[in-house]
Amino acid sequence: MKPFLKVALGIMISLAASSAIADTPEQVIKTKLSQLDDKRTIDRITETQMKEIYEVQFSDGKLVYSNADGSYMFNGDMVKIEGNKSTNLTKQARSKALAKLINAIPKEKMVVFSPKGETKAHITVFTDVDCGYCRKLHLEVPQLNKMGIEVRYLAFPRRGKKSQTYAMMENVWCAKDPKEAITLAKKGQEIAENKCDNPVEEQYKLGLRSGVRGTPSLVLADGNLVPGYKSAEKLAELLGVK
Repeated sequence: MKPFLKVALGIMISLAASSAIADTPEQVIKTKLSQLDDKRTIDRITETQMKEIYEVQFSDGKLVYSNADGSYMFNGDMVKIEGNKSTNLTKQARSKALAKLINAIPKEKMVVFSPKGETKAHITVFTDVDCGYCRKLHLEVPQLNKMGIEVRYLAFPRRGKKSQTYAMMENVWCAKDPKEAITLAKKGQEIAENKCDNPVEEQYKLGLRSGVRGTPSLVLADGNLVPGYKSAEKLAELLGVK
């Protein structure tokens, strides 16, 4: 082969290889999304078990699906059917993403009730100090702790930022002893006004993004979101704690 043909062929192969790398479905989808007026950051793009359908996971927990060239995107649950068994793949992905978000929160920003002995499991609870079922669950915290279950509270004032509950929860999180303060608040007692750089707004927004619509909402270690009150015995069962 003549020298110039060898060079030309080498350039063509090199360009083809570069194009193949640049034009993967993940890159194409990312490019398509970058053209939209969307400030959310993409955490990952992965092919699903359905051929040529990709899962797009944003860093804020939002999840959508896309075809391989990014020309169609859609929301919804992907359910895999095998015989008489169905598996919600989207729920699994959401739980994994929520677990990542929750685990990234420093304990110092939560109000945490830990067992005196071995910690066998934990739950993270989006709570409101004025919520009746939140108060009922709080009465069972000592029993949960005895079972080896740690209870981690996040703030979720249901009525939003302009509510009295929101201000009360800021007072709780800024108190010298937040554990004592949240216990008193859930007994209906007033908490002295405290000011600090607190995470109440941040946690409230996280709850909204994560699908929390009421309190208490419980997040298990695997990211599974369990709405509503559950007794200590039921929680122990869910967590596999004996």
